[in-house]
Amino acid sequence: MAVIFKQKSILPGFGLALGFTMFYLSLIVLIPLSATFWKTSTLTWHQFWHVVASPRAMASYRLSFGASLIGAFINLFFGVLVAWVLVRYSFPLKRLFDSLIDLPFALPTAVAGIALTTVYAPNGWLGRPLESIGVHAAYTRLGVTIALTFIGLPFVVRTVQPVLGDLDKELEEAAASLGAGRWQTFTRVLLPAILPAAITGFTMAFARAVGEYGSVIFIAGNMPMRTEITPLLIITRLQEYDYAGATAIAVAMLVVSFVLLLAINLLQRWSSGRRGRESSQESAFLGATLKPVLGRGEGQ
Repeated sequence: MAVIFKQKSILPGFGLALGFTMFYLSLIVLIPLSATFWKTSTLTWHQFWHVVASPRAMASYRLSFGASLIGAFINLFFGVLVAWVLVRYSFPLKRLFDSLIDLPFALPTAVAGIALTTVYAPNGWLGRPLESIGVHAAYTRLGVTIALTFIGLPFVVRTVQPVLGDLDKELEEAAASLGAGRWQTFTRVLLPAILPAAITGFTMAFARAVGEYGSVIFIAGNMPMRTEITPLLIITRLQEYDYAGATAIAVAMLVVSFVLLLAINLLQRWSSGRRGRESSQESAFLGATLKPVLGRGEGQ
């Protein structure tokens, strides 16, 4: 029995396109990752565990993943809010504010780090009032979280914004006409529609924050066991010519990131499937409700 690996398409060149795609992915993704695992395999299991589970490495994991998750959750809330304001309201200089959302994309990470450090330093514009109330931003874990939040905001806004733009306001008006309050309209009508996009933006913001380096090292202070992120620890290992140790930490970080991203993607798929089932149930309920009415109309 012949096995068919492709579907018929109006576009020719499937084999060539597939071959180029596999070659490109292997060259850019698979080969570098394989080299990382191969270099790590030169260590024994005891040596590998000694490197990746050292107190300094564990402290960097907690800071990198913890600050990334906090920053992604902050961006999830405020990113949806910013996208809502940009889509649903008109105000002066709206296009300017909309373009500023992409600033973390275009700004070099080193420039972003220097700018954040200048603003949140003890003598900075925001650092000085924060210091007066006992809040230390720069050179602390709070500074790391601020930097990771800054670079992750565009991901949530740009994934939620087009979805909100495609939603019809008639849906909200219909919900209001049926007696739904603002909170019910948001949770029953708007939230299910934007949730998959919001989770996608959250995932992208988290993934970017985990591997961020340039914008963090300036504001973090880089103190081992306190404000040292994992990418910096990898760079430190490389500067010490401990290539196997650097790749071991990179592999551990890669595995944890993959597991977290897999869990988030499963959550996104579950939410999308649940939304589809709810839409089917709502359509069936609407059809059952309208059928008697349409039947009476045809009878008349």
